[in-house]
Parts: sequence; structure tokens; C-alpha cells
Amino acid sequence: MTVGTPIPQPDRAEMCVLTLWGLDRLYKYRPAPSSFLPPPNHLHPLSTMRTAFIASSLAAIAATLVQAAPLGASVPLAKRADPAPKTDIDAIILNYALTLEHLESAFYKGGLAKFNSDSFLSSDYPDWVRYRLTEIANHEDNHVEFLTTALEGAGFNATAACEYSFPYTTPQEFLAIAQVLEGVGTSAYLGAAALITNPAYLTAAGSILTIEARHSSWILSSANLGDGFPAPYDTPLDFDQVYSMASQFITSCPATNPALPVKAFPVLTLATAGALTEGQDITLTYPNQAAGFAVFLSGLTQTVVPYPASGVVTIPKGLFGQIYVVITSANATVTDDITVAGPAVVGVPIQATLFPF
Repeated sequence: MTVGTPIPQPDRAEMCVLTLWGLDRLYKYRPAPSSFLPPPNHLHPLSTMRTAFIASSLAAIAATLVQAAPLGASVPLAKRADPAPKTDIDAIILNYALTLEHLESAFYKGGLAKFNSDSFLSSDYPDWVRYRLTEIANHEDNHVEFLTTALEGAGFNATAACEYSFPYTTPQEFLAIAQVLEGVGTSAYLGAAALITNPAYLTAAGSILTIEARHSSWILSSANLGDGFPAPYDTPLDFDQVYSMASQFITSCPATNPALPVKAFPVLTLATAGALTEGQDITLTYPNQAAGFAVFLSGLTQTVVPYPASGVVTIPKGLFGQIYVVITSANATVTDDITVAGPAVVGVPIQATLFPF
């Protein structure tokens, strides 16, 4: 079969499935099997361009981000006499999750209002990419409603939406930020899961976690033409690590919002543009930087390398996907007590040909 040769059309039921997955427009003309072989660098040319653009966009975006307005007091909440103290931590976690869901909801609403179908088409995205993003936006709205109802139903005040600033000017930048936000959202739920005491809340959080992971995978693969599952494990992050990244998009919050026991560390900026690879030297900067240690958080592992005053470090071998880096004052397992700055997001694409089964 040669390129562009018509192939037998699917029946009505098959076309419904293809349409559901956005594949109906790919079915009419299918390339010859040989054209499915990867190019010499094993990456689709458009994927390589888009990966490089996303990396450059994230570096530029990071340079424009500002320190956020505080969500509330950076000290633990006073415990309530009724309900029991163990319920308070669940309320804190649910409001923490609601803070992130409000942010994501506002992000997608703003981006979809700014960029119509023609904007995506002119940026080389098929029209179904925007359709899928409207689905994700609907999911985030649903999460906001669910968490708000759960908190208010249990007698707690629910966090309201804040004011946000997202530094995108093109659909590519919009999707670059979306890729990071969905990855951070997945890591946030994963990191908080072990602290939830109510089994019903844990199940609900797990249900949202898996959807956030699907969002992340779809944006990585279908939208940004990368690998949607580049690592065997996702990376759990704690409250302050997540808030340090999310807070960079928050400009102000209602004074009536319940205070959360979180704080933002100084912003750690990836100053190296372009697509990144394992073993590459990169520059990470933060205000008044000094020598210490750079800890790469990937999956369930932490890899420590020296952090010189110059800020130049080497990406460890074998790390792929959305990696988080924090600067610490000690060569030890990362805790908030020894964290100096970060996390920064470092994205390293993977080549499937590394696993020749």
C-alpha cells in the first residue's frame, strides 16, 4: 500500500469509536507501513520541534513568574474540638486540593476563552486538541464543585477561587503550562494521599488523581507529541513543594479563605533553553544563590548532585519525564527544613527505543 491509498472504511460502530478518540480523520488515508518507522533520531520531527519549543517556553515563562500573595498563615491551623482533630487534617488536605483545582479551572477557562479553534489550527494543532481541552476544563470544574460540596457538607469553609496570572501568549505556551500543571496536580494528590484519614476521602482523592494523570498523559502525548508515560513511577510532592510552584500563578486570594499551613520557597528558575537530555549541563538560578546541593526528584527516587555557586549542574543519567529539582543545604533526603529553593520543573523526553524487547 502506498502513502495516501484509500483503505476500507470502518462500519458505523467502528467509526463511532474512532470519532470518540479523535482518530476518525486519520482513518481515511493511512501512510504505508514503512512510514511508521521512526526517523533516525527516533522522534517525530514535529515532536522534536514541539519539545524544544515547550522547553524554551517553560524557561521563558519561569523568568516572568513572580512571588505569590500568601494563601494564609504559614503555621498549623488551630484544632477544632468537634469534629475530632483527625478530621481537621482531611479538611486541610481537601482545601489544599481545592486550591489547586480552582487554579486549574481558571487556567483552562482563560486559555480556551483566549484561543479559539482557528488559533489552535494556525499553531499546527488539530481542532480536536481544543475539543479535548474543553473536556479537561469540564473535569476541573467538576472537581471544584465536588470538593466544595464535600467540605461544606462536613461543616468546613471551602476555599474560594483566587486571582491568577498565567504568562501564555500562544497555544503552544498554553499547552506547555498545561503539561506542567497536570503533572504537578498528579504529584500533589499522590503526595497527600498518605495523610488522608477518612477512607471515603481517600477513595475520592484517588479517583481524581487517576484523572489528573490521564490529563497529564494525554497532553504529553497527543497534544505535545511526546511520551505520555516516560517513567515507571509518578513523583509525590509535599504541600510546600506543590504550593511553591502553584503560588507563582496566584496574585491575590479572598481574605475569607481558610488559612492553610503552607509556605512558598524561593523560585528556582531553569535558565537553560531548548530540549533537554540526560547527562546535560543545565543552569538553575534563585535569588542570592549559594553553593549547596541539587536534588532531582523523579518517581520514588531522589538523586543528589553538588550545586555550585554558578548554578550549573548535570542532569543525572536515567531520569526522564517531568522531573522536579530542589536546592538543599544538606546532602540528605529532602525535607522542608533543608530546602533552600524550588522546585523547578525539568522535562527530559525519553526514546522508546531504549527498551528493545
